[in-house]
Amino acid sequence: MIASFKDLCMDAADAHRLGAFWAGIIDGELVDTGDGDTRIDPRAATGKAESIWVNTVPEPRTGKTRVHLDLRLAESAPAALLAAGARLVREPDAEIDWWVLADPEGNQFCAFASHDGARPGVFAVVVDSADPAAQAAWWAGVVGGRVETTAEGTVSVVGADGYPWERWVFDPVPERKQVKNRWHWDVTLTGPDVTALITAGATLLREPTERTRWWVMADPEGNEFCAFPPRPNQ
Repeated sequence: MIASFKDLCMDAADAHRLGAFWAGIIDGELVDTGDGDTRIDPRAATGKAESIWVNTVPEPRTGKTRVHLDLRLAESAPAALLAAGARLVREPDAEIDWWVLADPEGNQFCAFASHDGARPGVFAVVVDSADPAAQAAWWAGVVGGRVETTAEGTVSVVGADGYPWERWVFDPVPERKQVKNRWHWDVTLTGPDVTALITAGATLLREPTERTRWWVMADPEGNEFCAFPPRPNQ
């Protein structure tokens, strides 16, 4: 295992507005980080970190990004999400049994009706993939966990180290990645640098700087992620 899952991040034109929206719909606590960004912390201890960082960026959202969240509703329909400022993109139909929605900055996500015994909130990060099996196998090699495949070709990593949700899903799509993802994830390295990641097939996009202590990387299909050095007590 090369790293552990650390947290999830999203780009925003207005980190306070977008952070407040997401904190409200996933029942998190919005924290002002004091540098123009925000962070959404879980209200209750779950044994795993579920913080989501919302980072202000200068570039506007363009095109479809390849990472989105799947949410489980507390009700049978997303009325509360629409009232909070979400926009309906697609209703359930003969092909899908979930709602496709967009947040106030146009980032799409999927909402599934309540299910007996299932905790409301985020249950999966979904990554569009040209080769889902290869992507899932690569990430399982990086952060551990087992790979599961459905009859429809959707592949998931389950039980990755540090990953706080049920599944990390890699979904087959025909189109290739074209723009920077608005959602990305961070990992914490088990070794002192990113040599093992690069050997495994990651691409180095940016070295640490005086202001940032992490490496910016891309996985084999170009999805950006940040790699942090080991924690001091590791």
